[in-house]
Amino acid sequence: MNIAHRPAAHDAALLHVTGRALYLDDIPSPGTALHLAFGCSTIAHGTIASLDLSKVLSTDGVLKVLTASDLPFANDVSPSGDGEPLLADGSVNFHGQPIFIVVAASHLAARRAARLADISYRRLPPILSIDDALTASSRIEEPLVYGRGNAAGAIADAPRRVSGSISIGGQEHFYLEGQAAMAVPQEDGSMLVHSSTQHPSEIQHKVADTIGKPMNFVRVEVRRMGGGFGGKESQANAIACACAAAALATSRPCRMRLDRDDDFITTGKRHDARIEYEAGFDSEGRLAGVEFRQHIRCGWSRDLSPPVADRAMLHADNVYHIPEIRIASERLRTNTQSATAFRGFGGPQGMLGIERVLDHVAHKLRADPAEIRRRNFYAPADGSEHQRTFYGMPVEDCVIGDITDELLESCDYHQRRRDIRDWNSRNRYLKKGLAFSPVKFGISFTLTHLNQAGALVHVYRDGSIHLNHGGTEMGQGLFVKVAQVAAQEFGQPLEAVKITATDTGKVPNTSATAASSGSDLNGMAVRNACREIVGRLTRHIASQHQVEASAVAFQNGRFEVGSESYSFTEVVESGHLNRVSLSATGFYATPKVAWDRIAGKGRPFFYFAYGAAVSEVVIDTLTGENRILRADILHETGKSLNPAVDIGQIEGGYVQGAGWLTTEELVWDDTGRLMTHAPSTYKIPACSDRPPVFNVSLWDRSENREDTIYRSKAVGEPPLMLAISVLAALSDAVAACGDGTVYPDLDAPATPERILAAVRRQTVG
Repeated sequence: MNIAHRPAAHDAALLHVTGRALYLDDIPSPGTALHLAFGCSTIAHGTIASLDLSKVLSTDGVLKVLTASDLPFANDVSPSGDGEPLLADGSVNFHGQPIFIVVAASHLAARRAARLADISYRRLPPILSIDDALTASSRIEEPLVYGRGNAAGAIADAPRRVSGSISIGGQEHFYLEGQAAMAVPQEDGSMLVHSSTQHPSEIQHKVADTIGKPMNFVRVEVRRMGGGFGGKESQANAIACACAAAALATSRPCRMRLDRDDDFITTGKRHDARIEYEAGFDSEGRLAGVEFRQHIRCGWSRDLSPPVADRAMLHADNVYHIPEIRIASERLRTNTQSATAFRGFGGPQGMLGIERVLDHVAHKLRADPAEIRRRNFYAPADGSEHQRTFYGMPVEDCVIGDITDELLESCDYHQRRRDIRDWNSRNRYLKKGLAFSPVKFGISFTLTHLNQAGALVHVYRDGSIHLNHGGTEMGQGLFVKVAQVAAQEFGQPLEAVKITATDTGKVPNTSATAASSGSDLNGMAVRNACREIVGRLTRHIASQHQVEASAVAFQNGRFEVGSESYSFTEVVESGHLNRVSLSATGFYATPKVAWDRIAGKGRPFFYFAYGAAVSEVVIDTLTGENRILRADILHETGKSLNPAVDIGQIEGGYVQGAGWLTTEELVWDDTGRLMTHAPSTYKIPACSDRPPVFNVSLWDRSENREDTIYRSKAVGEPPLMLAISVLAALSDAVAACGDGTVYPDLDAPATPERILAAVRRQTVG
């Protein structure tokens, strides 16, 4: 029986499409439940001169208001322990920072009252931009430098050189379900917390600190999220801690849900960045040396910015072997929302830098950008000697050359480039562009100790299976993949496996469901638990037949011993009657990974995942309006656990990445107020924005060389970076407006305004 490696529907697919899936806000409130809202700062930087909450307290339905001085224990929600107060403790650091919590009888009453506070401030000049932060030397930590060799010397000695910069915008997560939590006090002073979070154990930790109890007094439960994308890895902390603080103060259940505007204004985004580069290369476009200066805007607090900026550095090479390279990273503190985890976790920004370099090189040489990229690929994984990354990790699994060959042939890349040149020559106002971009993405948490997972598996006497693990389901299909693992191990149909809510009371000390490692970590932990139970049953049958355990074979859900054959259910019932434990915990720790982030040396990743995309676009040179016409994607998943889920992840990742690079623009005014704080002012891709021709295939020519779960590869984050081909295609279309002497230099997001400005630079220049 082969349950793994087959398409299977998402475990909650029917519930999703019928609207019967229960999310946190659907959980009925206990009769005495109260509702919360934050009262937030209306300036970006300053100190609180006076705070008058009398109007708030006198509003109908308001029972209590909490400020920082009312919190009896910890006032910190930082994932890094670096001081990120739940409520402002005298100073305010961004427009929208929570200052107080309104506790009211209804959600609407809390929100209305939160706007009635009289607050006066002593204003300070806000630091808002990258240049502001550089001028003020405002950083969350000292700059880091990674590299290899003498990049400056290699660039100086190279026969050709390019230099420039690319500005890269941030991105709002825009999960369909906003941030939400509910805290229910228990009889012994403990707390049950329902949270829409990717990291239940961190919520447990932070809530325990908030209520002044050890972690075993807090139980966190997460059945599902309506999307996360990294935005619920650390940003859920404040909501859960606010509920816990209010529940402690009132001895009543408290719940909180951020409305969309509040969510935009209060929570973190993808880090925006500016990447400056200089590169030296030969007449064939082969890189000799590259220098990058990565300026990462982190917002007001540390949050997860150090590892995000680290990963941006680690992906500055993408799929390319660069003999001499230097990457300097500035982690800048500004008076804006604290930037946080977002799908790709810094990798997209780092990768976009090197893709811009190679596009610029190809433009300079007037060569096919796909061919220039191919000439710089890491060597294929077909020999005993492997090229190494600049941080010292061997690239042992490089299949990008084979993926590229197959993709370019299957999508007829070269003929389409010729056809587009002809089409552009005949059309004055509309111009098409075509571009290829590859991906090499490292899989693992760069903080080594996070690469671990636990699981709890029960088998009941009727043969049915109950499964818990430390991963969280946010719509990505993790639960069904892990259920397939359990079904495969026990040789049972998928319907025999029931996964229940992630619960810190069942599986402790979990890592966040992030870094594309959910299936890798939790799948292996579940496999290990299942094999423990199968081992016990095998020994039981062996003892019944008075043979060694090695004489018992278990396959396709049956135990074979001599001429006898028993079904799984028969052996389970027999085991129960003979007092064999049918419950087991499983644990898995990723091998091989070891990383020194200060030195920039080691093996931060277990393996790499590869993929490639070709995108075709069209622009209107009079307005900057643009469309993606076609996308062809070939992505490596090893031996896919669930091809249907993986294809969905690839499609979604590409479209989300295209949104980041084209339509999703975050705009702050000169005072630090976020102006794009609602669907009316911030545009995520809609159904009509997906390419009409959308060809997605899985590269299944090879399994993962590393011992992952059934030799599969992660597919959560890598596909997002396939959308870099969209930005490159838009740049190609802009270049078609000129004579080839002016590089388009298109920043992201490539909004119609930016495209129009780039077109005018071509015609004027």
